[in-house]
Amino acid sequence: MPSSKKKNSHHRLGDYAPIVTSGVIKEIEELARLLGSVKMVHVNSTKEGGGVAEILGWFIPILEDLGMKVTWDIITGDKDFFTVTKKFHNALHGMHEDFTEDMFRIYLDNVEANAPKIPEDADFVVIHDPQPAAMILQYPERRNKWAWRCHIDLSVADLRVWRFLRPFVECYDGAVFHMPQYTKNLMSPQFLLPPAIDPLAVKNEELTDEEISKIMVKLGIPQDKRIIVQIARFDRLKGPFGAIKAFRMVRRWHDARLILAGGSATDDPEGQAVLAEVMEMAEGDEDIHILNLPPDSHREINALQRVADVVIQNSTREGFGLTVTEAMWKGKPVVGTDIGGIRHQIMHGVSGFLTHSVEGLAYRIRQLFGNPGMARRFGTQAREYVRNNLLVPHHIRRWLLLFHSLHQSNGDVINL
Repeated sequence: MPSSKKKNSHHRLGDYAPIVTSGVIKEIEELARLLGSVKMVHVNSTKEGGGVAEILGWFIPILEDLGMKVTWDIITGDKDFFTVTKKFHNALHGMHEDFTEDMFRIYLDNVEANAPKIPEDADFVVIHDPQPAAMILQYPERRNKWAWRCHIDLSVADLRVWRFLRPFVECYDGAVFHMPQYTKNLMSPQFLLPPAIDPLAVKNEELTDEEISKIMVKLGIPQDKRIIVQIARFDRLKGPFGAIKAFRMVRRWHDARLILAGGSATDDPEGQAVLAEVMEMAEGDEDIHILNLPPDSHREINALQRVADVVIQNSTREGFGLTVTEAMWKGKPVVGTDIGGIRHQIMHGVSGFLTHSVEGLAYRIRQLFGNPGMARRFGTQAREYVRNNLLVPHHIRRWLLLFHSLHQSNGDVINL
């Protein structure tokens, strides 16, 4: 599969001044000045694939430009470790998984053996998601401030897994969640901080019609019909099978193509098996295009979202969904399931539609196909919502407030 080799360049804070509302940049600069030349460490489980790695890829350089000293480490582990943490991921999203005491021991042993070393002079340590959560146990005499950043939906988390993880999380100086529904009854402070996208990244920069057409030719996708696109890694929680079912319902009334484009993350051992099942379901249907894209396919994803008549996100569980925000920024109407972070991005009937079933997904796609004026209006309103709430500067500002608040938090839930 062809892939763009152009990497996302690192942008400076001032580059966003023409995009966001006035005053945001100055406020960020003042917050950074008050914070000073602090040192911080971010730890997650992969530097390629998935929204966490994508966010850290632009987040850290901007913090450095603001005068901070930032490092990004990853926790390593064997196959068994990532099999167990994938089960954690599924169970924390509410799926049924069977666990044994040996699995919990595999997790703890791997974290202890493979966690990166945190320098004593770091002012802040941010640990992302469950994979490295138990790292904090190795630093009982720590003097720096630690935050656990949860990027997933814990609203219906499996109790056995959450009871296992909760003691680690409560050791942190704060836990950071996307929205109130994901918070838990914890002994430590909780912060609310939604993610954001980089409008200047290769994945989101403007493309000409000619550039888009060339990419579609390379991907082998004709532009002779209406196009429905879902961008998501191949994961059962992303609902690829339901997307295919909904598309086949839509096609009874409209001549269209469905594109399911995604890839896999290095910490997800199930991705290839799900991809094989999706390809089997779509086999022989020339209007369904399954694209297994490399991690650096930013330009291709950009073009796919821009060529779409409707973008869908048929997730059954979703922490937030950066691809929803990306499509909204490109002025596209998005139809997503009414769950998790998706319901906090799409304003139903204003900037897109929220659905509760495969049949509902198909119905809303048909509605947008049949009403181009509505589709354009939704897209315009979606872009403005993202401009005012979900871009890089908003994210940086909230994190700086969080770092300040870690020194003086006095509430159970702090909304940033």
